[in-house]
Amino acid sequence: MQLTKYAHATVVLEDAGQQVLVDPGAFTPNAPDLLAAATAVLVTHEHVDHFAAEHVRSALAARRDVRLWGPAAVAAALQDTDAAREGRVTAVEGGETLDIGGIEVRVFGGDHAQIHDGIAVPRNVGYLIKGRVFHPGDSYIVPGVDVNTLLVPASGPWVKVGDAIDFIKAVSPRQTVQIHDAMLSEIGRTSTGMFLGETGLTGTSMLILAAGESIEA
Repeated sequence: MQLTKYAHATVVLEDAGQQVLVDPGAFTPNAPDLLAAATAVLVTHEHVDHFAAEHVRSALAARRDVRLWGPAAVAAALQDTDAAREGRVTAVEGGETLDIGGIEVRVFGGDHAQIHDGIAVPRNVGYLIKGRVFHPGDSYIVPGVDVNTLLVPASGPWVKVGDAIDFIKAVSPRQTVQIHDAMLSEIGRTSTGMFLGETGLTGTSMLILAAGESIEA
């Protein structure tokens, strides 16, 4: 399975003729192009850096063959669309298993990581794709299953390096990929990679991919 990392938290997984797009957000300049090519869309939560609602609406209107899955708040934001009325928008919660063109996707539920006691956070789901790649959204959800490639949020108002280290150690993947990094400079990405990578406290290789760069996951 090929994984291509785009800006911030957006990734595309390609396998068996499917292009599964995860979190096409407003921080991803080419989100409309990615939506135009995707065969399925997964959204972890409704924050704008993960869910560019107008771009998604346009794609669902232009293409009758694309489906979207996300938490209830994401589905609710699209409930007035033809896609929702046609059953192409589906709300998901943790514990569900999806079949996307022969690709198994397991859903893991929970809340967005806490920013501060005074800031409300939405529901957030993580997705384990084909039993290999885990995208946690804005959370440190530990799936409790074997993971080959773990996507690790590297920056944001809720991110803590210590928590990220514990997250990686708890999941114990073969490799990690840095995501959620739009707020970091190149120096910041490299520095964070040193803390979270193989030479840091996790003992696990962390890949820092440029936008559009692909790996076998």
